[in-house]
Amino acid sequence: MGTNPKRIYLCGPIMDCEPGETKDWRTRAKERLAGRFILLDPMRRNFRDHEIESANEVVEFDLQDVRDAELLLVNYSKPSVGTSMEVFYASHDLGKFVVAFSPLEYAKCSPWMVRFCTKIAPDLSSALSYIERHF
Repeated sequence: MGTNPKRIYLCGPIMDCEPGETKDWRTRAKERLAGRFILLDPMRRNFRDHEIESANEVVEFDLQDVRDAELLLVNYSKPSVGTSMEVFYASHDLGKFVVAFSPLEYAKCSPWMVRFCTKIAPDLSSALSYIERHF
């Protein structure tokens, strides 16, 4: 009897980011975890240049992904309102496991992110190893 693969929401800054910043790490995560996890990538929905008139849709689609996921993989490379809201919602409201990766030294991390991320790894590779080992 097989088990269903866990769903991981790929959470991280999108607004005010260059396309490479938003897609490169997600592509690497998908390549490494392919076949063992279902990866929910918010970039699969293209709202670029339509963020304002589609704001409610963007938020609701992202929140639905958070609800559908068993855990979050979070790029905490810089402050992001949306990322912070998703992390809080997932951890505080839904009790989900949140694995983040960040180049920021611990002392420069927001206390809110420290509190609501279950684990903060120093880089993407370490975060992916953590997920592979524990999930």
